[in-house]
Amino acid sequence: MAAPTATTFIKPSFSLSSAASTTKSSLPISRFALPFSHNRQTPPLHITCSLPKPSAAAAASITTATTTTTTTTQQTEIPARFGHDEPRKGADILVEALEREGVTDVFAYPGGASMEIHQALTRSNIIRNVLPRHEQGGIFAAEGYARASVKPGVCIATSGPGATNLVSGLADALLDSIPIVAITGQVPRRMIGTDAFQETPIVEVTRSITKHNYLVLDVDDIPRIVREAFFLATSGRPGPVLIDIPKDIQQQLAVPDWNQPIRLPGYMSRLPKEPDQANLEQIVRLVSESKKPVLYVGGGCLNSSEELRRFVELTGIPVASTLMGLGSYPLSDKLSLQMLGMHGTVSANYAVDKSDLLLAFGVRFDDRVTGKLEAFASRAKIVHIDIDSAEIGKNKQPHVSVCADLKLALKGINRLLESKGGRGKFDFSAWTEELNEQKVKYPLTYKTFGEAIPPQYAIQVLDELTDGNAIVSTGVGQHQMWAAQFYKYKRPRQWLTSGGLGAMGFGLPAAIGAAVANPDAIVVDIDGDGSFMMNVQELATIKVEKLPVKILLLNNQHLGMVMQWEDRFYKANRAHTYLGDPSSESEIFPNMSKFAEACGIPTARVSRKEDLRATIQTMLDTPGPYLLDVIVPHQEHVLPMIPSGGAFRDIITEGDGRIQY
Repeated sequence: MAAPTATTFIKPSFSLSSAASTTKSSLPISRFALPFSHNRQTPPLHITCSLPKPSAAAAASITTATTTTTTTTQQTEIPARFGHDEPRKGADILVEALEREGVTDVFAYPGGASMEIHQALTRSNIIRNVLPRHEQGGIFAAEGYARASVKPGVCIATSGPGATNLVSGLADALLDSIPIVAITGQVPRRMIGTDAFQETPIVEVTRSITKHNYLVLDVDDIPRIVREAFFLATSGRPGPVLIDIPKDIQQQLAVPDWNQPIRLPGYMSRLPKEPDQANLEQIVRLVSESKKPVLYVGGGCLNSSEELRRFVELTGIPVASTLMGLGSYPLSDKLSLQMLGMHGTVSANYAVDKSDLLLAFGVRFDDRVTGKLEAFASRAKIVHIDIDSAEIGKNKQPHVSVCADLKLALKGINRLLESKGGRGKFDFSAWTEELNEQKVKYPLTYKTFGEAIPPQYAIQVLDELTDGNAIVSTGVGQHQMWAAQFYKYKRPRQWLTSGGLGAMGFGLPAAIGAAVANPDAIVVDIDGDGSFMMNVQELATIKVEKLPVKILLLNNQHLGMVMQWEDRFYKANRAHTYLGDPSSESEIFPNMSKFAEACGIPTARVSRKEDLRATIQTMLDTPGPYLLDVIVPHQEHVLPMIPSGGAFRDIITEGDGRIQY
């Protein structure tokens, strides 16, 4: 990340200077032990006032002294529910702090240690709580909200099991660089470290899977900590931040000081600076000298789509996208090579293999993209631009590197290109023609067997009927890869998937978050039966919240991707990948439509190719949520495929589960 993962306690020993409590004690905290006795009796409702009243001269000196170590963030003006000097509970301070950060939606599931927060939420006229049916559903929904919008997602859970149920979502957000603020209740301060009911040291549990986290030990710190959390989550390389708030802090009365500056000197000093002009000129020179350049773009390009398109317009360089970068450049454009990597197109992987210049923008050279590192882009000079210095040279050493905001870097490069004559200066027609031959020779394709519905065809039909404009979420597995290959994304934030972590069960709750963030959009969860079952309870949420989420369920009765590897590498020996009822294999089990019916959601099942288009159209035309159970053959394989650790020469383009290997 842009800053090392850290947990903030009273006096941190690392350089990210953002103490979760005031420095009233210099004692370090080990695990959850506090610098006071467990038996200390803390009054439950102690009124404090943190409003500073320094003299004008003192205030001026304080401002001067802190200009290099503090920063301010833009806050939203909100109508006051309390008088300026009126004490209110810590939970109310928290909710108002969220309002000031522009939060309008949260995904919160209540429990004993977070009840005060939920009570405070009921007093807010600004924040809507979308109640998930599981905390994992809540954080995945918050991720979907953040991925489909430009706003951070917020989720809230209670202590103990509520907090630990957030772990997969936090890890997912960290790997995919998604801005999340997760808030957890905690047992009262005097009980921390006593193995109290529903106590877990969640800051320790999540230390390595968050960008930063806090244990709040002073109610007066809540305004500052919330501001810092949102700033950390959204600045630099985005990521998840966790705030753990003991219940007695939530109940304590205080008068908040909304003017506290955030204190992150170490973090601020490490944020990327403006890109160096000399480096940008060197990149332009390399482009002008190359004969076979290719763009390798990832999730870091999602906020720079306009600048990326202008760069391609000026240079005519073909574009290959990672799984996370889909939509940053239109997949239907003639210069798009679509996705590269393990299940990328032949043309995209061919381009990287044969290129003499690889422009790696907003990527991290993930193993699912590179395969065998030594063979990846082995003929090319590599230019790597990324906002996170930790990614530069981590897996693949670049010839030229720029640690900067990609948007600023691309703007600078585009200005240089425009000053030098723009598009007419470059001619890569021979190279693009070579790649077009690969597109024609090895298109994305599939076979049809009788009346059975090819899963790829189902996604193609959805793409046609929505004109490529839907927001698509997925679970993880074969259906995820087919959705990446056969739906032609036009813009950023249309494609929501768990990339780095590969968390099954992501699709349905992510669609919930997307629908909340984009109430007028078509939101479709393309899911598999295995992934869908992992968070099937969220059907209740989409019904109660009246969210028009459409579910295209590709049901093959198997854990498809693992089964594909069994076919290819384990002589088709089935090791617990059949998800149906072994005693009645001719029947579809479970009956997914019954889940939808139990929640009052319209549903249908289709198993014949000739009926598919009409049933998908019915799904799209039906107001509100809809579940379409599409029965597909389990023998289908995701192709092309480069085996794990393989190189382009190892690519597989033929075959399925009907063939013995």
